[in-house]
This record gives sequence, structure tokens and C-alpha cells, in this order.
Amino acid sequence: MTSHAPHSAFVLVPGHWLGAWAWDEVVAHLQEAGHRATALTLPGLDPADPDRELRNLTDQARAIEAAIREHRGDIVLVAHSGANGPVTAVLDSAPDIVARVVWVDSGPVGDATAFAPDFPEDTAGTASTAGGDGAEHTDALPLPDFAALGKQASLAELSEASLEEFRARALPEPAGVLRERVALRNNARYNVPTTFVCCSLASADVAALGAAGHPMFAEVPRFTDVTYVDLPTGHWPMWSRPRELASILMATLDR
Repeated sequence: MTSHAPHSAFVLVPGHWLGAWAWDEVVAHLQEAGHRATALTLPGLDPADPDRELRNLTDQARAIEAAIREHRGDIVLVAHSGANGPVTAVLDSAPDIVARVVWVDSGPVGDATAFAPDFPEDTAGTASTAGGDGAEHTDALPLPDFAALGKQASLAELSEASLEEFRARALPEPAGVLRERVALRNNARYNVPTTFVCCSLASADVAALGAAGHPMFAEVPRFTDVTYVDLPTGHWPMWSRPRELASILMATLDR
């Protein structure tokens, strides 16, 4: 596969709270270079869906697989952050439809993994159906305030405009996505060529943690064809370094 291959396409999957809009700048750079690129809004993150809080991780994985199957040719599947659950499920169910997977400050999950298996029901939130007590409740996880979020994921190099858009457009992540455990059975997923774009954690650290069997990185060394690329920035490089990220994605076509 080369960077000029006409039958290659990128399918980009955003992490928690985000829709296809999160990839706008990266998609623009890819398309300007002549590449086909499609960003997805996963089930549960579409503001036009009145039942979005009922969607689960299986719904998201099915939507990703369906989007891939709509394209002809080799597909580079790009997963950011919390998209790792449904994207891993797709690699397990249909590894033959993905030419390469690119993890953007993210990585594959193991069998029976859930992002938040104990996420409580009827959680007070910022966007939901109002409860009888006058408070708003939701079976979903709203975007935390940035002070709390920054302790979990680096906000480095994000502009005020990016943060304002993030806050304005983010939707609560459905509890069904957070609680559902991934069921993995197909070791052929380990043979899908893999690129790790390492942003808030350096590639050397990712490799070392994987080799040490750290639970968050235990799946990393099991993939047989792996490339590491460092892009030192925060956890949302599609906003802090969109041109550089697009260039890295295009370079994967030469591997």
C-alpha cells in the first residue's frame, strides 16, 4: 500500500463525548492531499437521536463495521482514546476488513474489559431527562469540568477556542458504552498491521508498559506488526496538531 493508492480510505473514530466534527481539521488535510477520509459519529453521540442514552458498545462496534464495509479498497481505521473498545471489537469480529489500525493516544483493550463497569445508574448530569425532584439525571457520563478532566488526560496545547467548542458540542457518553464488557474470541486481530501514535505518553513508555504487562497496555505486545510514532502533545492531537497528525496518517499508507 502506498500513499498514492487510490483504493485506500481512512475511517476515523472519535473518543468519548465526541462526534465526527472532532476530526474536521484532520479530514480536511487528508482530503486536500487527495485521500478519502470519513469521520464517524458513533451511536449515542448523535444529538439528533432522542434515544442516544440507550446505545451501547455493541451498537458502536456494529456502526463502525458497517461504515467500513461501505468503502471499497484498503481501510485504515483510526481510533482515538475511548474509541478503543468498539474498535477492538471490530478487529475481533472482522479483522480481514481492516488494512491497518491506528491508535491515536489510545490502544487495544483485552477480553472482558469495560471502560467503567461500575458506572452508577441515574447519575446526575448536565444533559438529560429531568427527574421528578427537579434535578437533571442521566444514565450517561457528561464531559467533566476541565480541571478534573486535565488530571486524567492531558489538555496540553489546546487553544481556548478548541476548549470552548469541546464544551459546547460534547455529549454525555452513554452508560451502555461505559459498562459493557468487550467479548473477544479471534486472535487474528493481532495480525492487523498496527500503528500507535503516542502523544501524552511517549512510545518508549508505551512499549515498556506493554512488555511489563501493565493492565492498560497488556495487549500492545501481542500485535505482530507494530509501528510507533511519537507526536508530543496533549490527548486531543486532532485539535492541537491536526496537520502533523494527518501527515502521520498519510505516512501509514507507505508501510
